[in-house]
Amino acid sequence: MSTTSTQWPRSPLDAAEVAFTALTCEPEPLSLDLDQLGPDVGLPAGVMTVLAVRDWLLAHRRSFEARDAVWVEVIRRARLNGPQWVIGAVGMALPALRRYTRQLCHGYQGDPDDIEAEVLSGFLAALRDHVDLARPAPYAGLCRAGWRAGFKLRQQAAETTPVEDVEHVIGPRTPQIPYGHPDVLISRAVRLGILDADDEQSYIDVRLGRRAIEPIAYLRGLSTDALRMRLGRIDTRIAEALASGLLTGTASPQAAEALTAQAERRSNLRVARRRPAPQDTSRLAAA
Repeated sequence: MSTTSTQWPRSPLDAAEVAFTALTCEPEPLSLDLDQLGPDVGLPAGVMTVLAVRDWLLAHRRSFEARDAVWVEVIRRARLNGPQWVIGAVGMALPALRRYTRQLCHGYQGDPDDIEAEVLSGFLAALRDHVDLARPAPYAGLCRAGWRAGFKLRQQAAETTPVEDVEHVIGPRTPQIPYGHPDVLISRAVRLGILDADDEQSYIDVRLGRRAIEPIAYLRGLSTDALRMRLGRIDTRIAEALASGLLTGTASPQAAEALTAQAERRSNLRVARRRPAPQDTSRLAAA
C-alpha cells in the first residue's frame, strides 16, 4: 500500500476500509470462485472479488443459503490462509459493523473510536475462534459477537462507580479449592483412559478454550469433520463417567482395566488408519 502512517485513518473501521480497498484493487484483487461454493445456493457463477461479493449479498439480503456458503468459506480462509483473508472478512462485514457502532455510540460520552475498537475486537475474536462453521448463520454469529463487545463497553462506562474501600467490597481473595474444576476433571479423564493423551490438548482448546477447530484439525493431520466426531465421542464418554461417578469418585481396579483396554483399542485403530501430518504450516502463522 502507498498509504503512509500520516495518512492512515484514526478510526479502526476506516483503517479496515482502507486495507480492504487495497486488497480488492488490481492487479490481483482478493477473490472467490463462487462455482466451488455449491451449485444450488443461488450465487452467481464464476470468480468475483470479495468487494463484488459483498455488494451482491447486500443486494440479496434474503439469500440466506448463499450468505452462509460465502461466509463459511471466508471464515475458513481467514483461519487457514493468512491475514489478507482476515482483512477480507472484516471488509465484507463493514456495513454491519458500522451500523452497530452508530447505534452504540448514540448518547455515548466517551470516544467513539473506543466503541469501534471493541466491536472490531469482538468480531475478530469470533472470526478467529468462536464461530462454529458446523452451525447455521456463521455471519450472524460474527456480528453478534461484535455487538456484544461494544455493548459491554457501554455497560462498563455506565456502571463505573468510585469505591473508597475496595478491599471491603471485593472480600477475601483466598481461592476456592477447585473441586470439579474442568481442567482437573480433564486431567483425571486422561489418567483413567477416558480421554486419550493425544486428544487432551485438542479437547481443551476446542471445548474449554473455545478455539476454532479448523486450524487444530489441520495441524493434527485430521479433517475437520473427523476431529469434530472424535471430540463428540469424548463428550459422550466424559458425560457417562460423570453420571456414573467414575470421574469424580474412586475407580475400581476392574473399571480402570476396562477403560485402559478401550483406550488401547482406540489407539490401535488410529495407528492403522493414520495419515502423516502436513509439514507446511506456514500459512497458519497468522492463526
